[in-house]
Amino acid sequence: MRHLNYKHLRYFWSIAKTGSIVRASEQLHLTPQSISGQLGELEESLGVQLFRRVGRRLELSEAGQRIFRYADEIFALGNELLEAVKEGGQAQRAPFRLGIADSVPKSVAYRVTEPVLALESPVRLICREGRLAALLGELALHRLDLVLADQPMPTKLNVRAYNHLIGRSTLSVFGTAKLAKSLPGTFPAHLNDAPFLLPGEDVALRPRLMQWFDDQQIRPRIIGEFDDSALLKYFGRAGAGLFVAPSAIAADIIERYNVVALGEIDKVSEELYAITTERRLTHPAIVAIVDSTRQNVFG
Repeated sequence: MRHLNYKHLRYFWSIAKTGSIVRASEQLHLTPQSISGQLGELEESLGVQLFRRVGRRLELSEAGQRIFRYADEIFALGNELLEAVKEGGQAQRAPFRLGIADSVPKSVAYRVTEPVLALESPVRLICREGRLAALLGELALHRLDLVLADQPMPTKLNVRAYNHLIGRSTLSVFGTAKLAKSLPGTFPAHLNDAPFLLPGEDVALRPRLMQWFDDQQIRPRIIGEFDDSALLKYFGRAGAGLFVAPSAIAADIIERYNVVALGEIDKVSEELYAITTERRLTHPAIVAIVDSTRQNVFG
């Protein structure tokens, strides 16, 4: 019968978190040789290879990714246990685990999530960001209470969950004032051959946006494609190109990134879904998110 060595598991977890045996050894105050040897013992006891070497870097294998998710949960629970002991008999904040698809704009995610921090019965907010499919897998295993996504759950996934549309907004095009002034003509014609920053292929609105360009016979000059919406906007703020964002948060985008709105694309919308294992929403944090989003964010 196999027994899990939790010390070895923590070493593996530290390597995965830091991306390097050397950096993990510095954090753990051990030699790289010792860490490497005990990683080998863990791999032997589990019967799987946890990492593969890509150039000078270590990347998690498929088995390593699966085991890392368990390790992350184990050590997160361990930290909760220590804090619970430290706080003694004081009232504990129940954890609320929220998954946010990496295609959801960060400013939207913050505004949607903010009401959770003001609940009458306080919760400890735990946010996980990642690809939608991975987050839905965590939801199915009840490791997440809610997943926020810019699209409904794909039908091909065998996950028992429910889609709740909580917001829809048209898109606006943004860019620096200098870039906007340099474009001849008026909106939307002046988007033709204009430098543009596209959302990544996993972002649900991208196909609709590209179809709109085709319908308008507009061919923007694509400067870059970004899975991370925040990184895209930083490039936009630097003047690298135009970008789109929900019109519902236009004021926030203009102030935060020092840009101007060039016009609104009313034929394309950004959607936001709350995906839960509940058909009827009862969790106070989820109800607060849904109600506040419908009333205050997307109006």
